Amino acid sequence: MATENRVHFWRRNAKVPGRYPKDTKPKFNNIKSKKASSFHEFARSTNDAWDIDDEEDEDFLGIPAPTSSLPSGPHSTSTQNQQQQQNQADDAEGEMSQRLSPPKTDGQTLQDVQEEDGECKHVNGKVVKSNSEAQLNTSSVRLTLQKQQSLPVRPIIPLVARISDQNASGAPPMTVREKSRLDKFKQLLASANTDLEELRKHSWSGIPREVRPITWRLLSGYLPANKERRELVLKRKRDEYFGFIEQYYHSRTDEHFKDTYRQIHIDIPRTNPLIPLFQQPAVQEVFERILFIWAIRHPASGYVQGINDLVTPFFVVFLSEFVTEDVENFDVAALPLDTQRNIEADSFWCMSKLLDGIQDNYTFAQPGIQNKVKALEELVSRIDEDIHNHFKKYEVEYLQFAFRWMNNLLMRELPLRCTIRLWDTYQAEAEGFSHFHLYVCAAFLIEWRKEILSMIDFQGLLMLLQNLPTIHWGNEEVGLLLAEAYRLKYMFADAPSHYKR
Repeated sequence: MATENRVHFWRRNAKVPGRYPKDTKPKFNNIKSKKASSFHEFARSTNDAWDIDDEEDEDFLGIPAPTSSLPSGPHSTSTQNQQQQQNQADDAEGEMSQRLSPPKTDGQTLQDVQEEDGECKHVNGKVVKSNSEAQLNTSSVRLTLQKQQSLPVRPIIPLVARISDQNASGAPPMTVREKSRLDKFKQLLASANTDLEELRKHSWSGIPREVRPITWRLLSGYLPANKERRELVLKRKRDEYFGFIEQYYHSRTDEHFKDTYRQIHIDIPRTNPLIPLFQQPAVQEVFERILFIWAIRHPASGYVQGINDLVTPFFVVFLSEFVTEDVENFDVAALPLDTQRNIEADSFWCMSKLLDGIQDNYTFAQPGIQNKVKALEELVSRIDEDIHNHFKKYEVEYLQFAFRWMNNLLMRELPLRCTIRLWDTYQAEAEGFSHFHLYVCAAFLIEWRKEILSMIDFQGLLMLLQNLPTIHWGNEEVGLLLAEAYRLKYMFADAPSHYKR
């Protein structure tokens, strides 16, 4: 029963972002939603997708943590049976059936694969596809090819793959320019006292994967510029973190902290659920410790949903220092224990440095986010009056979509590979997370200008803004987004002072 609740949560739960409860869902375009009269009313009416009922929480907590191997349970069994049936079908089909079946190419989309799954006949214990299905498959191939020919040719980037940038394992060799940039980074990092301003200057347009871990540690303020002091500082800070673990982690079951730990425990499995790395028990335990220790050391805010997302880029970057293959499928438990501990401690301290600059986003009533959403509204009204008036016409409030943009730093709008590239610039930019992010959000909104203006109803606009199609984005798109944000920052440098709050 618990497994069924978990699987069908997204289909039936009324609290998914952008989805209306059954009793309040507008049936016609001319029906407008009731405006929230206060931030607290807005927060109550827009619970995060993770805010499920208590009974479902208990069911979820009763489910064993997933392992890094193939998932167990009825769904994995069904998947294995389907695979066996498919293998049998391939053996039974003749040459004609093979010609009629659509070819599987690297560029084939998920929809194309799903269209291949049709009705099957059982013949002598084997599964054979019907002729009618083969004809449908042939038609679907023609339709797919027509669609592909009408679109610009570009590689399909899977959701889970290519967390890192173009210098990841298996990518084409570096160009002369990329190699020159990497050499420049190595030269800066090897100096006795790293010039941090020069390092920021070179990091703004992206950091090579090979030097990203040490560069992030330096830019976040976790490591000193003096090379001789780095090892000593690392050892001291790592020992200090695990001292916190020994001192506080056992208290997670105490009456005072159990609600905090319970919420963290519920949120962790839902952090990037499609990436196998974050479903490993060893990784989830690391995240639980990091978030719990941060929460009890920052009682002014405590743990707030969304902070769990902010750990993932640091963890992936520091893990990539020890992994040459795909990070997203790597078994973390295979690393030496000392290495695992170092990655955990470094992730904790760098996340803490980030949150120090935006902690008002997560204190009571989240005033930092309220100010930033209001600033975004004023900024967009100056940048693109058509979009601003379009929102006003259909009574779309900026808080209804931009709250998540500020709370999660666009992490739920962009693939993780894009977030890592974005954070290269955020750490290079002065007040990148607290101030420059506002202009990135404005540029991100204007990027979808055509789609926004084509929507002529409230629900359509809100669904678009909460499900923007960035699945195929890579470094090129993020680079253009950052360039536009940089332009906006200097065009509207006379923005009111509360833009910088």
